[in-house]
Amino acid sequence: MIGAGPFGLAAAAHLTSANIATRVFGEPMSFWRNNMPEGMKLRSPWVASHIAHPNEEHALDAYAAMRDFAPMEQMPINEFIRYGCWFQAQAVPDLDTRKVALVEPAQHGFRVRLDDGEIVQADRVVVAMGLARQDFRPAPFAGLPSDLVSHSSDHVSFNAYRGRRVAVIGRGQSACESAALLSEAGADVQLISRGPVLWLGSEQDDGSQRRDLAWRVRKLMMTRGAVGPFPLNWLAESPGLVRLLGDDMRDDFSARCLRAKASGWLRPRFGAVQINAGQTISGARTSGNRVTLDLVGGSATFDHVLLATGYKIDIARLGILAPALVQGVANSGGAPRLSYGMESSVPGLHFVGASSAHSFGPLMRFVWGAGYAARAVTRRVAANRAQPAALEPDHVEMFTRSPKTLTRT
Repeated sequence: MIGAGPFGLAAAAHLTSANIATRVFGEPMSFWRNNMPEGMKLRSPWVASHIAHPNEEHALDAYAAMRDFAPMEQMPINEFIRYGCWFQAQAVPDLDTRKVALVEPAQHGFRVRLDDGEIVQADRVVVAMGLARQDFRPAPFAGLPSDLVSHSSDHVSFNAYRGRRVAVIGRGQSACESAALLSEAGADVQLISRGPVLWLGSEQDDGSQRRDLAWRVRKLMMTRGAVGPFPLNWLAESPGLVRLLGDDMRDDFSARCLRAKASGWLRPRFGAVQINAGQTISGARTSGNRVTLDLVGGSATFDHVLLATGYKIDIARLGILAPALVQGVANSGGAPRLSYGMESSVPGLHFVGASSAHSFGPLMRFVWGAGYAARAVTRRVAANRAQPAALEPDHVEMFTRSPKTLTRT
């Protein structure tokens, strides 16, 4: 298991519960900790933010009870990170925090090289790296220096932008939340987008406003994961059915579920944010130590440009798969095409999380989708071992000795 975020931890817990020997590599909740800004809140509702466990243990409710706080509609990311680390300590205590440097095909399974040079063997590999190294940067910004143009995933704090003029590119949740956080950090913020900002739901964190009949009807039509509008949200809850759609239909379905919108509770925090909608950026260039953007009707210069332009899955950019594996994985524009067990066209190589969204739909981009992915992988692996092959000595050593004492190279 490569990755210890919600999808990796959920899959590891399910595999271990099924008595499938599993090793997990990576820092717990590393992408959430290192690539999301402090002050951010989860968009998913509380009921859809539990990390899946086969016995429904170590749920968010249990963590909240231990920490003595009540469930909340919008959970602060720092608290969710602490919950993820707590879940890991309970459900995946043997986590190995070393990073995987390279995965190569071997005569039997895969050869996994760790960042300290150690090599281990695995019959199967599950890639659970989430959105790491998948940030999308539009063409006009290619080649511009990172101190002038950055992606929203590059930041955990915006304090360095106090007193500076910052352009935020985008209009979805990440763009609007980043704009609000930048403004609250003291930056002069302009949000630039092609279309208008579309606000979702109540303007209050606790959802207390607008509890009228229309609100109640929408609430009845919502699914637990709350991904997409009715009735698309009901199909999104069944990733196995989504997979049956043709590529074009599935991509259109996902796009409709994930349209650029922002939570209504961000709107009151936009008082000092200038919204410049209806724009097209035809060019971007450095102007001394600033950036000039060519816009409809003229140009504008900023101290910094923040790209909240989302992500594009490309497994080649993960940086850990040997060229032979990258070339061997059937893909669509870089996203792997997966079977029901989240398995790629390379037998034994699985992908869970955002990298599986092309095949299984938008739920795979949210914590709530980790349960489906974990069960699917576990069923596939368990079915394959119905007639198990004898383990080679190296495999026996790898799965029976402590990660701390395993020194085979």
